[in-house]
Amino acid sequence: MKRRQFITLLGGAAAAWPLAARGQRTAVPVIGYLSSGASGSYAPPEFHQGLSQVGFVEGRNVLIEYYWADGQYDRLPALAAELVRQQVTVIAAWTGPSALAAKSATTTIPIVFSTALDPIEFGLGGSLSRSGGNVTGVTSLSLGLGPKRLELLHEMLPTAAVIALLLNPTAANAEVQVRDMQESARGLGIQLHVLHATLDRDFDAAFAKLAELRAGGLVIGQDVFFGSRIKQLAALTVRHAIPAISANRDFVAAGGLISYPGNNNIEIARQFGLYVGRILKGEKPADLPIVQPTKFGLVINLRTAKALGVTVPQTLLVAADEVIE
Repeated sequence: MKRRQFITLLGGAAAAWPLAARGQRTAVPVIGYLSSGASGSYAPPEFHQGLSQVGFVEGRNVLIEYYWADGQYDRLPALAAELVRQQVTVIAAWTGPSALAAKSATTTIPIVFSTALDPIEFGLGGSLSRSGGNVTGVTSLSLGLGPKRLELLHEMLPTAAVIALLLNPTAANAEVQVRDMQESARGLGIQLHVLHATLDRDFDAAFAKLAELRAGGLVIGQDVFFGSRIKQLAALTVRHAIPAISANRDFVAAGGLISYPGNNNIEIARQFGLYVGRILKGEKPADLPIVQPTKFGLVINLRTAKALGVTVPQTLLVAADEVIE
């Protein structure tokens, strides 16, 4: 990346604020919002809802500097370092890779994360009850549910001998996903083929490979890049008539077959914002436990199942939290 482009990326969000507002930083706290997702996206509305629960409204009594890595994880360390240089009040790290970059960049600025990773396994906290240091946050534990997603798809497609896993190999958790999913596949007696995609142009090749493999189904791996393209991925599964499962409810709403944990993303984002607000109020990250979801959601699109000729077992219909008909 050229130096001028890099500086533009770093300064783009800040430039949107009036100079007068940015000049008030001594009085107004600043949230450094760091995401490995797509440039131009913003924090989920539920994040702002969480902030408002403790009295903070963007543009009124708190400023937010947005930094995106556009799915290129190698940008994150530099972006995190820039937030530290700006001396933001708190870093809100959306996704595990963002949290890891922020943690490496500072031991003094409070960091609140939202991640699908196991935060203890990846060194984001000492324990769930007391993370310690300058880091705390919210974990969906969705990454660890990859084997469960494979099991659910296998239950829906019991005769499928070959299932594919779509994975971003540059993701920090890629090796963990492959390891856990391969182990689950062996236990289920099915072949698991791993397909890679790191850019939009990789999707067509991956779906073409599905046909070559005669894969009966597809598990979409956990990754912020895939999350930002979830409607595109749903459309591809419809076009190629491939039964697929994702962690994202929006996948099912856009025509995908099934999602799990599906509908807990709203609460995760709200709690994420709430924790950032509590830090702004003066609480210490070391004193706040890492929050985990208490409920997981299974969402099934019956219209898609009918179009694919897939019979949804009654056991899954009963277990589903939401059925789209």
